[in-house]
Amino acid sequence: MLPLLGLLIFVCSALCGKYPEPYYGRFIGKLQEFAHGIKGDVYAVDESTIFIKGFSYDGTGPDAFFWIGNSPRPSPEGQIIPYPEDYVGREPPVLGAHNNTNIILRLPMGKRLRDIRWLSVWCRRFTVDFGEVFIPPNLEVPKPRVLPEFKRLAHGLRSDNISILDAKTFYIPNLHYDGAGPDAYFWVGNGTEPTPFGIKVPNEMGSLDPLRGYQGEDIEIQLPGTLTVYDIDWLAVWCVQYRHNFGHVLIPKDLDVPPALGQTKISTSSTPRSSPPTNCREFLDKRLQVQWVMKGDQVQVTLSAKMREDQYVAFGLSGAQNRPQMVGGDVTVAFYDSVSRTFQAVDYYMSHPAQCDGKTGVCPDERIGGRNDVTLISGERKNGVTTIVYTRPLQTNEAVNDRSIPSQGEVSVIAAFGPLNSRREANAHSITDKTTEDFHIDFSSLDDHDCSGSLHDLTLVDGPQPWPPNRLTGETMFTAKIGPTGGKRGYTPITGHPSWGIAWYINDLLIPEITVERGQTYTFMVEGGDDSTNPARYHPFYITDSAEGGFGQKNEKEQKKQKVFGGVAYNHDGYPYPTAAGRYCEWAHKSIDRSSEKETFQEFMDTLRLECESGSPAVLNWTVPLDAPDLLYYQCYTHTNLGWKIHVVNPGYNSQQNGDDTNGAQSLVFSVMVTISCILAAATVSINSPNHIF
Repeated sequence: MLPLLGLLIFVCSALCGKYPEPYYGRFIGKLQEFAHGIKGDVYAVDESTIFIKGFSYDGTGPDAFFWIGNSPRPSPEGQIIPYPEDYVGREPPVLGAHNNTNIILRLPMGKRLRDIRWLSVWCRRFTVDFGEVFIPPNLEVPKPRVLPEFKRLAHGLRSDNISILDAKTFYIPNLHYDGAGPDAYFWVGNGTEPTPFGIKVPNEMGSLDPLRGYQGEDIEIQLPGTLTVYDIDWLAVWCVQYRHNFGHVLIPKDLDVPPALGQTKISTSSTPRSSPPTNCREFLDKRLQVQWVMKGDQVQVTLSAKMREDQYVAFGLSGAQNRPQMVGGDVTVAFYDSVSRTFQAVDYYMSHPAQCDGKTGVCPDERIGGRNDVTLISGERKNGVTTIVYTRPLQTNEAVNDRSIPSQGEVSVIAAFGPLNSRREANAHSITDKTTEDFHIDFSSLDDHDCSGSLHDLTLVDGPQPWPPNRLTGETMFTAKIGPTGGKRGYTPITGHPSWGIAWYINDLLIPEITVERGQTYTFMVEGGDDSTNPARYHPFYITDSAEGGFGQKNEKEQKKQKVFGGVAYNHDGYPYPTAAGRYCEWAHKSIDRSSEKETFQEFMDTLRLECESGSPAVLNWTVPLDAPDLLYYQCYTHTNLGWKIHVVNPGYNSQQNGDDTNGAQSLVFSVMVTISCILAAATVSINSPNHIF
C-alpha cells in the first residue's frame, strides 16, 4: 500500500505544477517572417542542435533550405543545414511545406552555435530570405552535467562519474553490480535520500525486469513518461522487496542540461556489452589504454592512464601522416585538477615544440584564439589510474588549430605523459613518456582490440636519485646558455617545479644557486636565442622575484604581481620588452638523454656537446639594488620555469664565508649606503613606476 501511496504523491506533485513546463532548451527567438508564411519559435538544444517549435512554411519556394552563416545578415555566403538529418554529407531535398511542425536541426561540419550569427529559410536560386532569427552573442547553451559516482552501500555497486546527457537520459560508465538483489531496480524520487516512495526506471534495454549483474559496462537509461531530471532529487539502485538502498547519487538543483528531444549523441547498443569497449589500444609501455567508438559525427574516447595525480595524459592526431610528429599535432590533454578538484579534457594545438607563450607552442586552443572542441563526459581516479571519457567532433571549422578525424580509414596518432605547470597546462614530457613509433587508428573500426589487462596491476617505478644542487659563490662574470633539464635527476626534483625539458645553464652548470652582494655589479653573457619568430629558440634572460618567470606571456594584471630587477626595459608607451637575449647556444645530447644513467652531473655533462649559432651574446650588466630582497630568480622572459635562485647578501658576506677578516666598518658603510639609497628612492618615487625595478 505504501509504495502505491508514494506513487500517488509523486504524480500529484507533478500535476500540481511543482516542476517546469515543457522544456525545449535556451530560447533564441521567433522566426521573423518576410515571405511564404514562415513561423516558429527557435531554441538552442545544445552546442550543435537547434529546435524549432511549431515551424510553418507554405513550401512554394523553388530552392529553399534551412540556411546558416556568420555574415552580418543572411546572404549567399552561408551553407545548408541538412534536413532531414539522413542527408548529412549530401545535399538534402528542397524544403517542403510544414504546418506547425516540430523540427530538430543539427549544425553540419562540427559547427557550434557560437560559430554562426543567424538561421534563415533561404532561397538559393533568387537569393531571397524568407524568414530569419539571429543568434544572441555569448548565448549560454545547455550542456551535459557530470555528477559523482554511485555511493557504494551494498552488492558491489559502483561506477565512474555519472553524466546527465539531457533532461531524461543518464549515462552510467563502468557500472558494477553483483545482480544478487532479489527485487532491485533503477529508482528515482524526491527528498534528501532514497525512500520507498519512488518510481522504477527502465534499464538500458527499456525493460522493467529486476536488474541483472553488471561487470564494468557503460549504459544509458532514460526516465519514463514525462518525467525529467528537473522532477527528481536522486537516482538509486533500490531493492523494492526489502526497501534497501544499494547506492545512489544526488541530482543538483542548478541543472542546465539539454532537453530530451532525441538529440543525444551517445546511444546504447541494442545488445549489452561487457567491459572494456570493443576498440582498445595500448601505448607507452602499456601505461595508457585508449578506447574509442564513433557515434555519428563524433568520436567518444576513453583514456585510462597509470600516472601520478600531478600529471596529464595527451592523446590525439599526429602532426604528420605515417610518422609521430609533435608540431602540427591536435591532441586532447586530460588530467585531474587537484586545485579545483575536477577532471579536465582540453583541446590543444602544437605549433612549436616549446611551452605555450600565449601565441605559439603547445597551447590550449582557447588560449590562442580557438575554442575547446572537446566535451568531458566523465572522470575517475582510483588506485593510481586516471580514467577520463570525452567526445570531440570528427570535423570542426577551425582550420588552423584542429585536424579532421576521417570517418573511414587510418590516421596517425600520438600520446604522451607529462607534468602540469602552475597554469594547469601541459609541460614537457621526457623522451620515455611519448610515443616514438608510428601508431595508426581507424576510428570507424568496430573490433580493434589489443589491450592485455588491467592498468591497476602496473606499478609506477620510482626514478633515480636527484643530483645535488649546483652553487656559484664569489663570481662576478656569468654565462647563460640553454641545456637539458637532466630528467628525473635534475630540474624538477631540485626545484619541485615542472619543467619544459630545457633550463638555464649558468657557467655550464644546470640551474646553480647564485649568491650575489648588494651594491656589487655582475655581468651576464646571455646566449638564449634572439629569434622571436621561433619560440623554441627565443629565451631572453631576466631577473625577477618570481619563482616561475615568463613575464612576457603574462597579462598586465599578472605582471604587476612580480617585480623585475634586470633584463627588461619599457618603451615610450609603457610596454615592456626584453633586453638580454643574444645568439642561441645549447648544451645538446650527443645521442639520447642519458641522465638516468649518470650518478653525477659532471658525468652527465660528458654526454652533451655545445651547439651555438652565429652571432654574439647579449650583455646584461646588473648592479644589485641595496634594498633588494634576500631571494631573487633568474628566469626566461617568454617561458616559465627555466631558471632558479639568486641569493642576495650584504657586502662582505662572501669574504666572511671564505674565512677573511672583516671589520665592523664594512657593516657601517653598508648601513650608510642603504640609508642614502632609501632617501634617494623616496625623493624620486614620483617618477618611477613600481614595476620598473632594475
